[in-house]
Amino acid sequence: MPIFNDTKVAFADKSDAQLKKAYWMFKLIEQPALTSLGTSVLNFTIHNNFPFVTGIVKNTLFEQFCGGETREESMKVVKQLFKRGVGSIFDYSIEGKEDEATFDAVCQEIKDIVRFSVGNPAIPFIVFKPTAFGRIDLYEAVGKNAELTSSQKEEWERVVKRFDEVCKLCHENDKKVMVDAEETWMQDAADHLCEEMMEKYNQEKPIVWNTIQMYRTGRLEYMEEHLQRAREKGYFIGYKIVRGAYMEKERARATEKGYADPIQPTKDASDKNYNAGIDFVMNHLDKVSAFFGTHNEISSELVMDKMKAAGLQNDNPHVYFGQLYGMSDNITFYLSDKGYNVAKYLPYGPVKDVVPYLTRRAQENTSVAGQTGRELGLIKKELERRKNR
Repeated sequence: MPIFNDTKVAFADKSDAQLKKAYWMFKLIEQPALTSLGTSVLNFTIHNNFPFVTGIVKNTLFEQFCGGETREESMKVVKQLFKRGVGSIFDYSIEGKEDEATFDAVCQEIKDIVRFSVGNPAIPFIVFKPTAFGRIDLYEAVGKNAELTSSQKEEWERVVKRFDEVCKLCHENDKKVMVDAEETWMQDAADHLCEEMMEKYNQEKPIVWNTIQMYRTGRLEYMEEHLQRAREKGYFIGYKIVRGAYMEKERARATEKGYADPIQPTKDASDKNYNAGIDFVMNHLDKVSAFFGTHNEISSELVMDKMKAAGLQNDNPHVYFGQLYGMSDNITFYLSDKGYNVAKYLPYGPVKDVVPYLTRRAQENTSVAGQTGRELGLIKKELERRKNR
């Protein structure tokens, strides 16, 4: 029997009405053509301030995948999750803006999240995206060691300053901070910056955590080389290990620009690489801690098996699990029920500003083989269980 099939545990907090609404939403997302059309229409109507659309979005996609429009509003979800042993990671999901005023505002918001979460074990991690603090083209130029203009150098100094302010504040308040991974062409600069922050703030334990996308080629090699550097410089490593979310975009760009595809050739190769990442972490827990961000039951069970084989307690502080809010509750609540460290990514922000995140989430659900069908199957199973009890 699969261990992640207890829908009574998974959906204990959901009413019949909430489950039925989620079922029809995933049913719509399951259709690629409909999702593509719907996300285009949604972005257009929100951008042009169609008044009735915001209310519809808030009561459907937003309710499923977001905690609220503000931190305060989201605390209802945070408290509900923590009652069942699940942490929350506030994800300020504003995307697609590239001006200095926005970068400064988002940096301030992240620092406010740190202060807001101090002393609250229900919020174990802080998170931000590198492109929330600077332009993607600038990261690309820095990663390629391109000659920067004086204004670009000043711009990059501001990016570094934002990183440092957040990481320093987390260090001072003993809060762990994860830096999300993004497109490959900007990741070299982000990796280097994360290593600088780790060297500075991870001398005693992992405060700063970088994200490693295992659907990429070369990431296992990067982790091995990074471990050598960390040992030489005497700091601890924190990783969030994920598969990745930009496959179509990455492959299209590689074809367009004529360079080698940076993505693993098959889903099976990605899965094997992810599991190799699990092995790497579990073999180096003296120096490396990991947050395994995955909606994959097999990978989750593999981590559990390796923890057991190593004689680790379920709540070992070096191992965390994580899923997105609104998805894979069968994994999340099984893990919490067994005493593992587990947290949900909890996006929040004004509905209009979060729509790009929501549409991307819908498209990712459509493109990930089996993900939406699995959600539908679990919801249907629980509704039938309740009907027949």
